[in-house]
Amino acid sequence: MGRKRKGRDISGWLIVDKPAGITSTSVVNKVRWAMEAKKAGHAGTLDPEATGVLAVALGEATKTVPYITDALKAYRFVVRLGQATNTDDAEGEVIAQSDLRPSDEEIKEALHGFVGDIQQVPPQFSAVRIDGERAYKRARDGEEMELAARPLFVEELVMISRPDSDHVELEMTCGKGGYVRSIARDLGAALGCKGHVLWLRRIWSGPFQADQGLSIEQIDEMAKTPALDAHIQPLEIGLDDLPELRTTAEGAAKLRNGNAGMVFPGDAEYGDEAWASLEGEAVAVGIYKSGELHPSRVFVKPAQTD
Repeated sequence: MGRKRKGRDISGWLIVDKPAGITSTSVVNKVRWAMEAKKAGHAGTLDPEATGVLAVALGEATKTVPYITDALKAYRFVVRLGQATNTDDAEGEVIAQSDLRPSDEEIKEALHGFVGDIQQVPPQFSAVRIDGERAYKRARDGEEMELAARPLFVEELVMISRPDSDHVELEMTCGKGGYVRSIARDLGAALGCKGHVLWLRRIWSGPFQADQGLSIEQIDEMAKTPALDAHIQPLEIGLDDLPELRTTAEGAAKLRNGNAGMVFPGDAEYGDEAWASLEGEAVAVGIYKSGELHPSRVFVKPAQTD
């Protein structure tokens, strides 16, 4: 019989403003320790040197992570023009240089080619798996790989400022699976001047904003106290993009047992994915069909305490 994981059965979202120099996994481990939580995960990895919003899901909220991962997100970043690196960011070695510097107008024109449904090749130093092994492990051994292009939806990519001829500050809103480092690399190539990311910050992800986030120092200060609990946001926020359908106590009982349950009409149409609620509390996510929700994810009701 497997060992039961220790910790509190606590559910919801804790928003962290991740600093540079720490991995997303390390942030999750810090939050799990500070909250004494049994279960935790995050919605969307940030590179170690990137900063910004990292939404950490606790307990039952981990079941809503895919909906945050699929949501639009926005990044603010600076591209260093004139240099390409082997990692496509400032941590790597410079592998090519150019004296060419495009004008502001040329940059703005080039950005149009990166909006909409595009194909993007991940960086050599990325977590993409090649024959079961992470690409960055092979890259560290000096191997150059032919990585397959992947689709990415970019809603917007705009120039924010041009501090000097060597740097341009951009903001991008995109779907899941985007590599900002690839955008910088490919923009430099399109402009004929090379380029890499100098710094990167995720300013929002789905419903979560970076300015809502706690710092690592704040988490340390409030660790294992009610003060930190007060910052937990409800798991239902992770379902914001799905229609909500109310149910009855009887319907909720059926849904929590994995069976189809009655729901009241709402904004969902036949065949839509939706979530059922009882008195505002998430019961299940599933497919709406003829007055019933057929559950695919069920949320365990929190234990009642005296």
